[in-house]
Amino acid sequence: MISGNMNGYIEQLESLCRVNDNISPRLFEEYGVNKGLRDENGKGVLTGLTNISKIISSKIENNQKVSCDGELWYRGYRVEDLIGSLGEKLGFEKIAYLLLMGQMPSEEEEQEFKKTIGLCRTLPTNFTRDVIMKAPSEDVMNSMTRSILTLASYDRQAKNPSVANSLRQCIQLISEFPLLAVYGYNAYNHYEKNDSMYIHHPDKNLSTAENILMMMRPDQKFTKTEAKVLDTALILHMEHGGGNNSTFTTRVVTSSGSDTYSTMAAAMCSLKGPKHGGANIKVMEMMEDIRDHVKDFSDRDEIEAYLGKIVDKEAFDRKGLIYGMGHAVYSISDPRERVFKSYVKQLAEEKGRQKDLALYENIEALAPKVIAEKRRIYKGVSPNVDFYSGFVYEMLGIPVELYTAMFAVARIVGWSAHRIEEMICADKIIRPAYMSIMEEKSL
Repeated sequence: MISGNMNGYIEQLESLCRVNDNISPRLFEEYGVNKGLRDENGKGVLTGLTNISKIISSKIENNQKVSCDGELWYRGYRVEDLIGSLGEKLGFEKIAYLLLMGQMPSEEEEQEFKKTIGLCRTLPTNFTRDVIMKAPSEDVMNSMTRSILTLASYDRQAKNPSVANSLRQCIQLISEFPLLAVYGYNAYNHYEKNDSMYIHHPDKNLSTAENILMMMRPDQKFTKTEAKVLDTALILHMEHGGGNNSTFTTRVVTSSGSDTYSTMAAAMCSLKGPKHGGANIKVMEMMEDIRDHVKDFSDRDEIEAYLGKIVDKEAFDRKGLIYGMGHAVYSISDPRERVFKSYVKQLAEEKGRQKDLALYENIEALAPKVIAEKRRIYKGVSPNVDFYSGFVYEMLGIPVELYTAMFAVARIVGWSAHRIEEMICADKIIRPAYMSIMEEKSL
């Protein structure tokens, strides 16, 4: 712990940093530097090529760029079509194969891949006791990251730079991530919250979604609807282009020649940031606040009035944001939210949560209008996938400490695909340029 005197000293040092590290926003415009690698219209600076996924949010009509319903493609297939083709089957492993290998598996290839995932879904002897339980943390993402780095110590080929070895490591981590997440939470829940602890071993014959639900619950029971909704959520969070922060981090660290464990740990550190992977937590906090202040969930006028207070920075966290609304890329609609919503309805009906669903649907309908009027944003604001994902996790009984970890359990697939593509296609370290505006001084 830092003493009071030390705190005062650190505050003095911070004030120096704020003075000497401050760069005028005018200079970014003057030198044509795009903050966050995005131009003033929100378009990302082109930094690479990929054949893994594609995002579409606009099209050219009459030589003009116009916004359109968002589209997300995995390896040439629209995500809506992929999920629709699964029917009632669970498809996380099948779509993972598609993203990693670049083609749809045959029935035999799919079964072999599922078998491999099941066999790899295990941790080294005593790893759960000696590593995960050794330092339990409320921050499950930190716990997982520590475990990922420690797993390297158990791998005799940890530093082998071959593509084949990296692919093996990626498949093992995809298999192990559910264990690192659930066991990490269970250790925290026991040691820090004084609750009962149970460690259920995974079942190699169950899917990723089924294993998560089984390992998380004392009675190990779950319904088909619960497994299907979680499976769909994992598929929709599996990949989202090469430009998101954690995937770009994966590319950057891979380009340096670093090993798979270090690369995935870096991606985890990126994802845990509240500007990236923690959005659904903010949605849940906001929704709880709305429930506390809105008496009638079906009264659209009352809901609209309170949303107005949120945007005016008079309510909730006073930052003026309606969380779960809007996206850096999509404007008219987020394809993941469109697909997910029907599954949310199924689960809400099974759980008897129609009243809460009605509140979400009313906010979904009213928020774009409120934002447009209050902020004069008319390009289009729509709900993103995080708007409903927290609600789904809550209905599934997944604790809030695991929300971002569930994102990681899915996105490890996309990170793995981008790591392999970077290793095969690129031979240069990613090294962007920064312009120095430092004033030269003499002693």
